[in-house]
Amino acid sequence: MRRDTPPHRSLLLRLLALSALVSLCSIAATAWLTARTTTGVIRQERRQALADQVRIYHELLGYAATHPDWTGAESTVRRLAADTGQRILLATPRFDPVIDSASAAPAPGAGADHTVLPHTPTTTVDPLSVDPAMLPDAPADRIDARAVGPFLLTTAERTAMEEAARTRAGCLRSELGVEATVTDDPAGHPVVSVPGGPAPATRCASPLVLDAPTRTESAALADLTALVNACLERQQIRPVTLSLALRWSPPRDPAQEQVISACLANSRRQQLVRYVAPPVLLFVGAPAGAEDPGPTLSTPHRGRVAEVAALVLAVTVAITTTVGLRLSRPLNALTRAARRMAEGDLSARVATTGRDEIAGLAAAFNAMAQRREQLEELRRAMVGDIAHELRTPLSNIRGWLEAVEDGIVTADGALTSSLLEEALLLQHLIDDLRDLAAADAGELALHRRAVDAGDLLAQVATAHRARARASGVSLTVEPVAATAGYEVFADPVRLRQMVGNLVANAVRHTPPGGTVTLRARLDADALLIEVADTGNGIAEADLPLVFERFWRAEKSRNRQTGGSGLGLAIVRKLAEIHGGDVRAASTPGTGSVFTVRLPTTAAAPPKTTGGRRNDR
Repeated sequence: MRRDTPPHRSLLLRLLALSALVSLCSIAATAWLTARTTTGVIRQERRQALADQVRIYHELLGYAATHPDWTGAESTVRRLAADTGQRILLATPRFDPVIDSASAAPAPGAGADHTVLPHTPTTTVDPLSVDPAMLPDAPADRIDARAVGPFLLTTAERTAMEEAARTRAGCLRSELGVEATVTDDPAGHPVVSVPGGPAPATRCASPLVLDAPTRTESAALADLTALVNACLERQQIRPVTLSLALRWSPPRDPAQEQVISACLANSRRQQLVRYVAPPVLLFVGAPAGAEDPGPTLSTPHRGRVAEVAALVLAVTVAITTTVGLRLSRPLNALTRAARRMAEGDLSARVATTGRDEIAGLAAAFNAMAQRREQLEELRRAMVGDIAHELRTPLSNIRGWLEAVEDGIVTADGALTSSLLEEALLLQHLIDDLRDLAAADAGELALHRRAVDAGDLLAQVATAHRARARASGVSLTVEPVAATAGYEVFADPVRLRQMVGNLVANAVRHTPPGGTVTLRARLDADALLIEVADTGNGIAEADLPLVFERFWRAEKSRNRQTGGSGLGLAIVRKLAEIHGGDVRAASTPGTGSVFTVRLPTTAAAPPKTTGGRRNDR
């Protein structure tokens, strides 16, 4: 016979070839892509990082210009960090953290909070000193236009100005046919805008409420004027008058104009300092190694790439070889064990080590082999038990018939009754085997309807009372409450068969003078039917076996004390196809209690489950 190639070699070679091919392709592609795209990607990332920094700075500057502190800025910081993929940290000038976007757990898969922060601040967020490097179009005085402070309009003033602006815009649209719109200037002041420049002078004159300062603005403007003139007085310059547009009159010479401009800027900062958030240092995380590496990889770098590629290939081959051997050895052992089992050796097992899939497969194989060995032993035992059960009555029938044929005995009524009893035993055994076979095959038909537990127990007790009385056993039924909860949706014939088998079993194992008690009770959504006796009891080691087929507590199989060995197996099988179960509890020398648990819900019959259970 031709000898096949060991499977572990084929698997190992395939793993090695596949891993080497994949590694070579991935290394070559990675090196080529790195050389072609590194420069462009880094430059693009730098431009994006700068744009993100400008956006972050602009939004945080606007927040600082409109809030007196940073108390509520955490949501804004976290939103910006999520949108830009950067880590944002605000700190005091003494480097004490104020808000850190990385202080909370990041979302799964997010890598922003693991970026590297610069050693120096990106910039300082101060609405009274805008960084021109971040915002080149910042005002000349470097005061953010959104910082209005005491000039902030009240709700009533803003409503009146918006109404006046909408009125003028409507007039311009109807008078000149221009697309006039109402917008807000950086300070939040409503203004009328038209395409191409300011609105032309028409009869749609600007309402006074739009051009003249409001009460709030007048008070703030007066305070600002006083601050500016106090500054000018210290410079020995005559006072000026400020307009809402922060222009002054009368005009002065260029030297004084510069002094007035400086005083105005300092006075505005002095007036706004209470209305804006204090300055903070802004740290924006940037990916490590963001420096421009140059247009191409140098020759030394290419050599290093080749060295790394060779190293990766060697490591891949070594790891693949190790993994392949680890996989092939247990698979080869499984193959040998499966062949032994196919040849009839049911004791074949494989060693299980580890917790991976191969170990799980080995454990499943061992469990399957053990179960098959147990089933084979049970099959052999069952064949022997059935032969024993059939041999005894058949031997009796044959012996008596041969005696009649030889003229040793006379075929009178007593002999006929004895032979009939043996035939009934055979018929009972055959019926039990047929019921078990039908239940195992899922072909046992059930005719379900509502069955009252009290009526059921009374019927079973009536049917078995004569046998119990003949055995000197008292058979009693505890009263059952007349409520709907004691009804079960089941086949009444099979249910009586279940309880009857338990009662017959209890009577058979209860000595004269003992008691067998039937009772029913509710437990959650189940009905419990209990058959308790004061018999000899069952040893604890034998309790798991009482429902096995052909098992008896009396190993001698004496027909005076033991049945066919199928009664309790039928009880278990019938309980299972009704969606319930049966359990046994016993104390040697005191008695036993068998409990059938059946669901009280009127559901469809559950699928039959296989099993092997039996009589003690």
